[in-house]
Amino acid sequence: MISLNVNGKNYSVNVDPGTKMLWVLRDILQLTGTKYGCGIEICGACTILLDGEAQKSCDMDVSEGVGRKITTIEGLSPTGTHPLQKAWIEEQVPQCGYCQSGMIMKAAALLQQNPNPSDSDIDGEIDNICVCGTYQRIRAAIHLAAKG
Repeated sequence: MISLNVNGKNYSVNVDPGTKMLWVLRDILQLTGTKYGCGIEICGACTILLDGEAQKSCDMDVSEGVGRKITTIEGLSPTGTHPLQKAWIEEQVPQCGYCQSGMIMKAAALLQQNPNPSDSDIDGEIDNICVCGTYQRIRAAIHLAAKG
């Protein structure tokens, strides 16, 4: 059994320690907001927070989460009221929306480390891929969320 703390709740999952975190979150814990994109830690659709740091979960062994605080998009705010979630809606960021939970999680980690990022800070930190190209709106939403 693997013990995990996800979104403030403790879980015990009966999986091989090498099972990828993404699949434990989606298939076992039914937290489907974290998306599968590339499977090789490039696109960022699978981004979660591990002790407040943005991590790509598609190639992360579940054993890496033991004893750590794991946060998914569902744990950011179950009601969608986190400042980033509200800013994403106000700035109409998503087009297809597939990458957006990973983008929001990456932005959440950025704002925890730098509560007032510049455009350069955002451009340097947000390396997730959005095939719809909503990067300008993503930047605007991060600035809006930073204002509170």
